[in-house]
Amino acid sequence: MEEILEILEENCKYTDEQIAVMTGKTVEEVREAIQDFEEKSIIAGYTTLINWENTGKETVTALIEVKITPQRGVGFDKVAERIYKFPEVKACYLMSGGFDLTVIVEGKTMKEVALFVSQKLAVQKYVLSTATHFILKKYKDYGTIFKSKQIDNREVLII
Repeated sequence: MEEILEILEENCKYTDEQIAVMTGKTVEEVREAIQDFEEKSIIAGYTTLINWENTGKETVTALIEVKITPQRGVGFDKVAERIYKFPEVKACYLMSGGFDLTVIVEGKTMKEVALFVSQKLAVQKYVLSTATHFILKKYKDYGTIFKSKQIDNREVLII
């Protein structure tokens, strides 16, 4: 049944019928498997990956390295939970290496993101330090390559 998950991860717009054909299972088996995956939170949600650079919407994305002091009995989980509940936070990961959490934040401007870091994130209890990195351009995200469509503005020459 992992095959169904891999297909959905690649493109969640496939219908149950299409997935059944791709896997050799019946439509009912596919529906039951997907329902089971959703109930067990194996499928945690469905999203659409949008290349905002091709729209008029101005957004700024930042990756923030956060060093924290783990809490006795719960480790990093309670601090991470307080952080990921902010609406500006799009993702939060526990990391190995030189810092503890990676926090992905989106805002309308760099100033808005900077204010979030200074007024909401850095002042959290147990947060020791932060380092903010602004994403300047996305080349690939979740397996999808972002390419600008090349427009050929040359005139047609008919001889």
